[in-house]
Amino acid sequence: MARAEARVIGPSRTAERVALRRAAHQLLDHPRVHDDPLALVIVGDAQAAALRAEPHRFEDGPVSQRLRAFLAVRSRVAEDTLARAVAAGVRQYVVLGAGLDTFAYRNPYPALRVFEVDNPATQAWKRRRLADAQIAVPDDVTFVALDFASESLPAALRAAGVRGDAAAFFSWLGVTPYLEPANVLATLAAVAPLAAGGGGIVFDYNVPPASLPPASRAAFDGLAARVAAAGEPFRGFFEPDALMAALRDIGFRDVLDLSPDELNARFLSARTDGLRVGSVGHIATALA
Repeated sequence: MARAEARVIGPSRTAERVALRRAAHQLLDHPRVHDDPLALVIVGDAQAAALRAEPHRFEDGPVSQRLRAFLAVRSRVAEDTLARAVAAGVRQYVVLGAGLDTFAYRNPYPALRVFEVDNPATQAWKRRRLADAQIAVPDDVTFVALDFASESLPAALRAAGVRGDAAAFFSWLGVTPYLEPANVLATLAAVAPLAAGGGGIVFDYNVPPASLPPASRAAFDGLAARVAAAGEPFRGFFEPDALMAALRDIGFRDVLDLSPDELNARFLSARTDGLRVGSVGHIATALA
């Protein structure tokens, strides 16, 4: 998200895979961790039909199930935290790296403006998907196409209508693992002033693989190899305590790290189907 981020030429292949797993969650996991009535719609008729016929088509073992659980949980955390921010008076929501996220098209808050930020190719692809799926774009949604390699995020948001005199809430899901740590911190520093006064940010991140137990490390290495082969390798890792300290230094006043154990306890402990998140992904919330 910072200026130093590598230019993305085409639409994100990761965004497509994530959307398909979110759609699979709607079919496979009951009760749902995150209820998204548009998840199966935005992937298109052909993919939705294939998933309904074979919901496990993307499953290749426990790693896939844990990844699906994490995707559902992180959306739930983001939207639960957003709900509290809206209740406190926040009226601007910025979705960084929006991909095929559907919140803007099922937004239950009449006074909330939503700004979707993404690279131009991915955003154009999403808008075609929305049109093909006949998903209406509400008047309170603004698309912000941004070349992250050469343009300023704060300037683009101001130009799009994000008010500097009112707090904004941000979500940034599924992006930081693909960025260098310095770029992640630069983006967080750019976001903090726009969130000041009651806003904040929710984002996920990966811990260093060396900190994982052997079985989890092997599973992560397999996933890392697959995303690298798709042209989107993992680049950024953070130690939780160091990241929380950095968030405070940047200017966030209330920071929280949710580890896999905490996510499982909070969202999945009562389940009888074995759905659990894995060991590498954490979710951070930071209020300004």
